[in-house]
Amino acid sequence: MRGLFDRVGRRLLFAFDPETAHGLSIAGLKSGIPLCRPPAPDPRLAVTVAGLSFPNPLGMAAGYDKNAEVPDALLSLGFGFAEIGTVTPLAQPGNPKPRIFRLEADAAVINRLGFNNEGHEAAAARLRARAGRDGIVGANIGANKDAADRIADYEAGVASFATLASYLTVNISSPNTPGLRNLQGRAQLAELLGRVSAARKASDRPDVPIFLKIAPDLTQGDLEDVAAEVAANGIDGVIVSNTSLARDGLRSPARAETGGLSGKPLFARSTAVLARMRRLVGPKLALIGVGGVDSAESAAEKIRAGADLVQLYTGMVYAGPTMPGRIVSGLSQLAAREGVASIAELRDAHVDKWAAAPIE
Repeated sequence: MRGLFDRVGRRLLFAFDPETAHGLSIAGLKSGIPLCRPPAPDPRLAVTVAGLSFPNPLGMAAGYDKNAEVPDALLSLGFGFAEIGTVTPLAQPGNPKPRIFRLEADAAVINRLGFNNEGHEAAAARLRARAGRDGIVGANIGANKDAADRIADYEAGVASFATLASYLTVNISSPNTPGLRNLQGRAQLAELLGRVSAARKASDRPDVPIFLKIAPDLTQGDLEDVAAEVAANGIDGVIVSNTSLARDGLRSPARAETGGLSGKPLFARSTAVLARMRRLVGPKLALIGVGGVDSAESAAEKIRAGADLVQLYTGMVYAGPTMPGRIVSGLSQLAAREGVASIAELRDAHVDKWAAAPIE
């Protein structure tokens, strides 16, 4: 029955263009109608990262709930945490439509949305309204396309969400805002992280964890620079990774569309970058693995490659709302087979293998 529910739901949503289907899925979650039964809590899946206690390591990545409309509904699907955004200080419409493309033959998506969102005020109001509820909800912050000082937009994000979100993610890795990825360069990154850290210290919650989200298209030298600046500025973790500009091996007709690629084709590259980052930052810094997660085994492999937590989004486009619960239940079964008391015991088991994979 569960498989039938997902197949019928996918067929209905795929009858619409991707952006309309996304809006319908948000509306479905807002309706409060139970879409599935969440998995039973399993203490073997609980992990503590950056001082936060996660009931399981699976999270919904930013990009789905851009305006903080349904974080609690997402948690009810079985996710251990949810990340809203990307949110910019001012509302902006994003890039012209169409701007989301399904690559069904590749189990992938290309998007060039461009940080379309309702702005800080709208998202902050919704997060204030859920004050006192359980569940880890992070806020992914970005810069407006026409900002005169993009770093100031990130400082504003810290000020707006430090007390409202469980953690903050500094997103400088979207390919859909011209020039944004330049902030990953050493000099600009040093200024960005220095100012963001100062904004955190000046906020009403100076210990809020801050993660940096990077692209999967970085070179080894780029990764070394990121690792150095993260350490120098007291950043709590790195999310590896955002969408990719690569198009290798794709078969779908929409493969030539511009924008960021997500989904199954991103798994190998993003996992290799994750493992290299683990080698660079050592065992203590938090790493979140993203890219191509669509099963318990792929989630576990991210952990083996060095991730403390994992996130997904595109996989659920193809597999439906019962996917998070299936992955979490699968991780429980995997922990039982492996005979581990904590899923964290799997971390780094395959770091050497993945770090040896080519990325350039």
